[in-house]
Amino acid sequence: MKKKYITASEFEEKFDSGEDLSAYFDLEKASKPGLEQKRVSVDFPLWMVQKLDKVAKRLGVPRQSVIKVFISEKLKEESL
Repeated sequence: MKKKYITASEFEEKFDSGEDLSAYFDLEKASKPGLEQKRVSVDFPLWMVQKLDKVAKRLGVPRQSVIKVFISEKLKEESL
C-alpha cells in the first residue's frame, strides 16, 4: 500500500469530522509501549508450584497466567 501523507491540521479536521484515519497509519509496525514481552526465569518451591497448579486447574487456565495475574495484582497494590 502506498503511504499517504497529510498535514497535522488536515489530520485534526478529519479526526474531528469522524473520518476513518487508518490509511494514515502503518499498523504492521504499531505497538503498545511498555507491553513488550521479556522472558524471566524464576525458581519456585514445589509447594508453590502445586498450589499454583491447583488454582490454574480450577480456573481452567495455564499456570503462567495465574502467576502473571497474581504478580500484576500485587504490583498494582504497591503502586497505590
